[in-house]
Amino acid sequence: MAQILLLNKIAKVGLDRFPEGYVCGEDIANPDGVLVRSAAMHDMELPESLLAIARAGAGTNNIPIPKCTEQGIVVFNTPGANANAVKELVIAGLLLASRKIVPAIKWSSTLKGEGDAVAKLVEKGKGQFAGPEIEGKTLGVIGLGAIGILVANAASALGLNVIGYDPYLSVDAAWGMSRAVKHAMSLDEIYEQSDYITIHVPLNDATRDTVCKETLEKMKDGVRILNFARGELVNTPDILEATASGKVACYVTDFPNEALLDQENVVTIPHLGASTPESEDNCAVMAARELRDYIEHGNIKNSVNFPNVSEPRTTAIRICILHKNIPNMIGQITKIFADRQMISLKVGSTADSTQILTSNLQGRNNIWGPLFRAFGEESLLTQLFGAGLSFNDAYGLAGFDEHSLYVKIILNTGYVGMLLWVAFLILIM
Repeated sequence: MAQILLLNKIAKVGLDRFPEGYVCGEDIANPDGVLVRSAAMHDMELPESLLAIARAGAGTNNIPIPKCTEQGIVVFNTPGANANAVKELVIAGLLLASRKIVPAIKWSSTLKGEGDAVAKLVEKGKGQFAGPEIEGKTLGVIGLGAIGILVANAASALGLNVIGYDPYLSVDAAWGMSRAVKHAMSLDEIYEQSDYITIHVPLNDATRDTVCKETLEKMKDGVRILNFARGELVNTPDILEATASGKVACYVTDFPNEALLDQENVVTIPHLGASTPESEDNCAVMAARELRDYIEHGNIKNSVNFPNVSEPRTTAIRICILHKNIPNMIGQITKIFADRQMISLKVGSTADSTQILTSNLQGRNNIWGPLFRAFGEESLLTQLFGAGLSFNDAYGLAGFDEHSLYVKIILNTGYVGMLLWVAFLILIM
């Protein structure tokens, strides 16, 4: 039985992806997996039973990634699941930045009680809220991932000239990008040419304060900036100084803080980017699928701390090894199996074969081509768990029923004076 801890409310359509044999709840002491949206996990004690965390969303700043990596816990996110929702709000943000819609609405509400004079007052006062059209203007998109590509394509369709910058542009993203979108070779091109700039990059040490006093000086006077990625990508004191001076005509952000509230030329939205029922459903379904595929098959897809390793399940036994990228590490492990006659090398696939998948921490992955033939499930388990431990005992130890087994073993192995960890995930279906 697999246990999934819910740290936030997760859409039912996602939880329905877990079959019989899974228990999902908010009060699980020793979970195999965690589903989370925005709950902070940095101060949370991670139980030894925990195999994986799936974030129903793109950002993972609320999860202690280094700590999880050291403990062999795979962290997933759901890139693209909320992309359309965010894209639509960014397009709305372009209009909010141009047409002074928010202050106009606030002003209109002050006319309450003026009776028949409202119409004349509206005509008299509307001039103070005039703003430019977006057609024909230049939009710079920083970050061409799932959301950035959709924003770039939609803006191009609305008649903007779009330039995008992403030094890590993937082949899949490039295929999805409109031919009308120009690919900038540097951030300076974005800063110098854009009337509007929208940011769609993850928050890390390299991207923090992407918009700051230094970069603002490179931008056009009257530039309009949109931030629907992470608040810390824009330096708050610097952006407020720029909006006050007129350097920035408007700043629209989905990440309010105390200093930004009720400031002229600043539009604060209460983190509504992914707040659509469709987006929440998409994220929940994708996160649940990732957890289940890892727990049942050891496959890794969309992890933020381990490389992708995915193979169709073709054998009765699969051993997944998570390891630090140390020379001869895999060789040492497979030698242990061979020396104890737990498995023998055999090319091809048989009903009682063993697949070995490996994933290391330095960005490279290795899916073993040869399949290994086990000398029987009981022999394999006896070698792993020690003499005298029966097959049924092993099932009880793992907490699964007679149809599946999932065990995580941590081995400490010395190599060139270093202490290494190797996590074995043994799946027997």
